[in-house]
Amino acid sequence: MSRHSEIREMEKKYVYGTWRYENTWNPVIMESGEGCYVTDMDGKRYLDFSSQLMCSNLGHKNQAVIDAITEQANKLCYVAPGFGTVPAAMLGKKLEEITQEGLVKSFLTNGGSEANEAAIKIARMYTGKGKFISRYRSYHGATSGAIALTGDPRTQHAVGMGGVVRAPDCYCYRCPFGKEYPGCGITCVEIIDEIIRMEGPNSVAGVVIEPIVGSNGILVPVDEYVPRLREICDDHEILLIADEVMSGFGRTGKMFCMEHWDVTPDIMSMAKGITGAFLPVGATITSHAIADHFDQPGNLFSHGQTYAMHPMGCAAAIASIKEYEDKKIVENAAKMGRYMEKRLKELMESHKSIGEVRGKGLFWGVELVKDRETKEPFATRKEKFLPTIQKKMSAAAMEKGVYLVNIINHFIVAPPLIVTEKEIDEGIAVLDEVLAIADRETV
Repeated sequence: MSRHSEIREMEKKYVYGTWRYENTWNPVIMESGEGCYVTDMDGKRYLDFSSQLMCSNLGHKNQAVIDAITEQANKLCYVAPGFGTVPAAMLGKKLEEITQEGLVKSFLTNGGSEANEAAIKIARMYTGKGKFISRYRSYHGATSGAIALTGDPRTQHAVGMGGVVRAPDCYCYRCPFGKEYPGCGITCVEIIDEIIRMEGPNSVAGVVIEPIVGSNGILVPVDEYVPRLREICDDHEILLIADEVMSGFGRTGKMFCMEHWDVTPDIMSMAKGITGAFLPVGATITSHAIADHFDQPGNLFSHGQTYAMHPMGCAAAIASIKEYEDKKIVENAAKMGRYMEKRLKELMESHKSIGEVRGKGLFWGVELVKDRETKEPFATRKEKFLPTIQKKMSAAAMEKGVYLVNIINHFIVAPPLIVTEKEIDEGIAVLDEVLAIADRETV
């Protein structure tokens, strides 16, 4: 038995996989990574065309981030969150500087789920109200509150908190109201206004959105959607909460996705790209009004974690943000995003199995259909965890040296933000090949 096979069997025996039938898990064991590539134990190299889980924004083996982690480890690896540290103070200040004006104070945590848990608790403490409105195709994390907000099939075995009401998404390709933009009146956002009225504004703490829906299809709202949602929240005096865990830190060609519509949320959660996934870090940044509320005597900030404000994670985040700024990585994401859009639309012209491509920056979804006329999908939500043609295609891409995330009925094309045109062409060439598998099954 090869060393690769030995480690694979050891991992399968002693470690649970995630979101999968354990008896089907047969992982490739990765050993190293550099730039836009990862390499397995047999020395085979793969183009990382989805930034792992849309988080390795800086690519792999960024030396500046590695050096920052090493330097901090040699000073102080950990202290209890009741103490302050230089990295935590500096990261908090930096987040105030790079986010939209009006977002000022952050809770620093361990990842996206925890950042959304903090957002839930902060919103409830601040408003004194308990309900939230989220959307059916959202994903906000796996912990109790985050999974309750989540609308995708991963909720099937979850017992999360109560008090969540879901709304339809802005999904023009499959409009839940059977309408077409722009004559639709943006019903998908106006229905949220109606839901708030029916639930009672005095009971709703906030509306939680992914500005661009991530795992469930890279659903890009029409330009009127987010500004109108801000108006609705203001009209009812409830909070707008933006989950930028996946869309933040340059992924869409802006530092944060909400900048595309010049809309500032009351609370914004972030993770993934905050360190480029070099260490698990998340943050929940809040408005002046919320920060001022907790500065008042008697208003307890009733939340915390053992690893909150972890100094090594904060050091990695500071170094990562410096890389985004110094190397103009967000600008590269915007530029390469335009090239990616061109190449994906070329693929659509030559592959009848592509129903739609959509995205911003380096955050793209390729939705597959059996029939372009009827838009019949290859897989439905209830088949998320079953073998599908998309899984077969991703496996074929891996054989050809390209890692590409598939979820339900689409691929997520989201390479590291340092990607070049040459690397995009390499990934597109393999995607071009594997799409032939789906083409053979189309009408």
